[in-house]
Amino acid sequence: MSAQYQVEGDSAASISASIEEGVRKGDWVFGAALPSVRVLAESLRVSPATVSKAYQELRQRGVIETEGRRGTRIRSRPPVAGPRSALLLPVPDGVRDLSSGEPDVRLLPPLGPALRAVAETNGPPQGYASSAAMPELIEAARPRLVADGIPAADAEITVTSGTLDAVERLLTAHLRAGDAVAVEDPGWANLIDLLAALGLRPLPVPVDRQGPDPAAMAAALQSGARAAVITVRAQNPTGAAVSEARAEALRAVFASHPGVLVIEDDHAAELAEEPPHCVGPVTGSWALTRSASKPFGPDLRIAVLAGDEATIARVVGRMRVGSGWVSTVLQRLLLHLWRDDEVTAAVSEAAAAYGRRRRALCDALQARGLAAAGDTGINVWVPVSDETRAVGLLREAGYAVAPGSLFRVSAPPGVRISVGPLDEEEIPALADAVAAAVRPPALYAPTR
Repeated sequence: MSAQYQVEGDSAASISASIEEGVRKGDWVFGAALPSVRVLAESLRVSPATVSKAYQELRQRGVIETEGRRGTRIRSRPPVAGPRSALLLPVPDGVRDLSSGEPDVRLLPPLGPALRAVAETNGPPQGYASSAAMPELIEAARPRLVADGIPAADAEITVTSGTLDAVERLLTAHLRAGDAVAVEDPGWANLIDLLAALGLRPLPVPVDRQGPDPAAMAAALQSGARAAVITVRAQNPTGAAVSEARAEALRAVFASHPGVLVIEDDHAAELAEEPPHCVGPVTGSWALTRSASKPFGPDLRIAVLAGDEATIARVVGRMRVGSGWVSTVLQRLLLHLWRDDEVTAAVSEAAAAYGRRRRALCDALQARGLAAAGDTGINVWVPVSDETRAVGLLREAGYAVAPGSLFRVSAPPGVRISVGPLDEEEIPALADAVAAAVRPPALYAPTR
């Protein structure tokens, strides 16, 4: 049992509440192992069935997960508010943080001038009745999507508070607890944790450089997946981009399952160097979300959501009885950024900079005999045999990277390295450190 926190309770409800309190207070950090059912039952002097029921309740709410021989552990992002340090491993002073997946703040366009311009032209204050997706933003979004080859000419378009907000609203509007969702594996950690919090079951679909494997996707749909989430480019964590051929193959798979909700994620948007190849619309329900967070800054919590009329209507209707709308201040700010030629040039330069860093790191790792994936986006995925060892040795060497366990359902282990804050001159030393951490010492000699 954890030396930090003593579980208490004599019923399933009180035991689960005690564990949740430990997560909320920060006494259980993410990945912390919980005692086995038998050990905890003996400690609390209750039946194993009582502890098992408590664990089942926590799993259904996404607080814990069970991974075979690794036992039962606290999830990386349990849906319980608590101190940030309880959820993420803190990065010590002096250690280069390449684990966050965030864009380089030095490459983000300054928002000050845009905010001042919006303040000067914002017009009268908005009331409840008039607040919704701004027609001017929708009119500007449609040709931007169409120009990238996204089938949005006749689509309905709205805005949400970021990609994860859009995905959550889509899933809750179409699915119920217990339903299965086909997800990329390895895939977006936040999505995997969201499914757990919603009580949905992830069905893993392996990913290669061209996107989700069609045969595995077909198997997931045959197994009852009612929705599928596909990253069209800059896949997190592998950097994969759906190719034109792969999109066609996936369309053929989905054509036999017209009742499935297909969600496509274009989170990198203007930062992606590869064009998006959409799979939908091919089923009765389809949506594509494009976030502003990567190119313009994570604090700009807004995403454009395009899709069929019924699907978007469900999202808009659900928003009306909840948060209501995305602030028109944010909508006007995004519109101003889209129209600013200097901002457009800055985003283009940022995309090129990320591309140089990503390719240089992949080349350096491959020159040292390591496999590395990262064709698009701001992350590089490195397969490893032992994630814990690799992450620990890299921290000792001065680099914090993300363990692959955050992104995997059943995929082989790996680590994710974010190139966002990375300078190109740092890459050779980083590649040496990765090679030393991944390989046994006797098999590695630094490249000079």
